[in-house]
Amino acid sequence: MSNAYINIYKGNPTAAGTDGTAVSTGGTYTEPITVALNASEAETKKVKLAIRCETGYTTVGDTTIADSGDTNDRWKLCLTENGTYADSITITSAIGTTNTIFWAQASSASTENPGTDRSVSLAVTATITAV
Repeated sequence: MSNAYINIYKGNPTAAGTDGTAVSTGGTYTEPITVALNASEAETKKVKLAIRCETGYTTVGDTTIADSGDTNDRWKLCLTENGTYADSITITSAIGTTNTIFWAQASSASTENPGTDRSVSLAVTATITAV
């Protein structure tokens, strides 16, 4: 957990809940978002994530979550599990102290060699205020 006012959570978080494990920040990789893919099958998997503010804070205006460092274009984001996935999403409602769910999708290509890719991170852009 960082000293940030807003965090992303993994581990099948519940909508409007406060569960989930905070994703590591700052390149520490203590709790990264991980997806195991079989490149020989050009596999794709979805991961349920959440974003929420720390107690006493909320967002004002739009919040954007974008992939960063995804040079192979293997990660996409979506507000719903079965919607259209893109490089970034915008949440237009205020994010408070309960989970706002979003989805990430990772994919592989049959031309890839097995390996661990730590080049991708998620960047959150938001205006946060104390309540």
